[in-house]
Amino acid sequence: MHGVAITGSGLFTPPEVITNDELVAAFNAYADRFNAAHADAIAAGEVAAKPQSSAEFIFNASGIERRHVMDKAGVLDPDRMCPRLDARPDDAPSIMAEMGVDACRKALDMAGVDPGAVDAVICAASNHERAYPAIAVEIQSLLGTSGFAFDMNVACSSATFGIQTAADMIRAGSIRRALVVNPEICSGHLEWRDRDCHFIFGDVATAVLLERDEGLSGPRYRILSTRCATQFSNNIRNNNGFLRRAHDQMEDRRDMQFMQEGRKVFKEVLPMVSAHIAGHMQDEGVTADSLKRLWLHQANKTMNDYIGKKVLGRTPERGEQPNILQDYANTSSAGSIIAFALHSGDLAPGDRGLICSFGAGYSVGSVIVERA
Repeated sequence: MHGVAITGSGLFTPPEVITNDELVAAFNAYADRFNAAHADAIAAGEVAAKPQSSAEFIFNASGIERRHVMDKAGVLDPDRMCPRLDARPDDAPSIMAEMGVDACRKALDMAGVDPGAVDAVICAASNHERAYPAIAVEIQSLLGTSGFAFDMNVACSSATFGIQTAADMIRAGSIRRALVVNPEICSGHLEWRDRDCHFIFGDVATAVLLERDEGLSGPRYRILSTRCATQFSNNIRNNNGFLRRAHDQMEDRRDMQFMQEGRKVFKEVLPMVSAHIAGHMQDEGVTADSLKRLWLHQANKTMNDYIGKKVLGRTPERGEQPNILQDYANTSSAGSIIAFALHSGDLAPGDRGLICSFGAGYSVGSVIVERA
């Protein structure tokens, strides 16, 4: 069995930003128009009025202050409330591939590795732009990597499941290097007209380069252990599959977008994730006192604070469990990797940390690493 290390990470951040105040202004304008157009039905009790949102409500519910998106104008148009992501010609790069290539090149540059030396590309994401050909194969072509590539989807846990998949192949000796890339256009799968969730998601792409840990001398994170688990639940769901309705049928798209039973998710996922991490650490002989950093899935600040306290047995100190929600919102599979990319360079050799993502499925994946 070969050792495996993360030698590079990359982050693509869309330049357009939507603040809570901007989002609330657009949502409330939409709600006012809806209520005015359906005033008689609302008065008769046949239609529920759309409630107003507020920046305070959003922050208190999530810890989010802003989010990056691929198209701001479409989201903030009260008559539309979803991004305009025009279809591209078949001979043009897809949006996800462009985002992913940017993140991958940054990861390769950090590691000092030529794309041609990469044996596999795994595009692990919640929301794929198309069914086939695989986005990963397109990224492989644009980068000029060798070997093979494929897509995978385990919702918000896709990154950690992708890391385990790549690590297992490297451990077994079938490949030496792999890119795990997570381009997420979550804005296209969010119902921006639903007050309960209209603020949750943002767009981003992340990537990590995994290499066989032989003859490496640069800064890196050795992967000590990986673990994944799933348990079926309907409490987080998106029906945007082979029965997908046209995106422009604006009034007929609700079940084709992100949906969740938030209270049930909170109640059921937190114990599952906390127990998963605790079991993984115990089996690997990693104590809470020896863990320097938790890079958690960025779904909700309250959830992360709960998990951090359960894992460490106390309230995490500043920097021990970095949150990036306030700037990026929930970016599905990419969230924990954003936290890792932005908050891993300060650890000393021998320091250990844990990457964990969790979400629909239910699914949870954890990766224990050590700075080398």
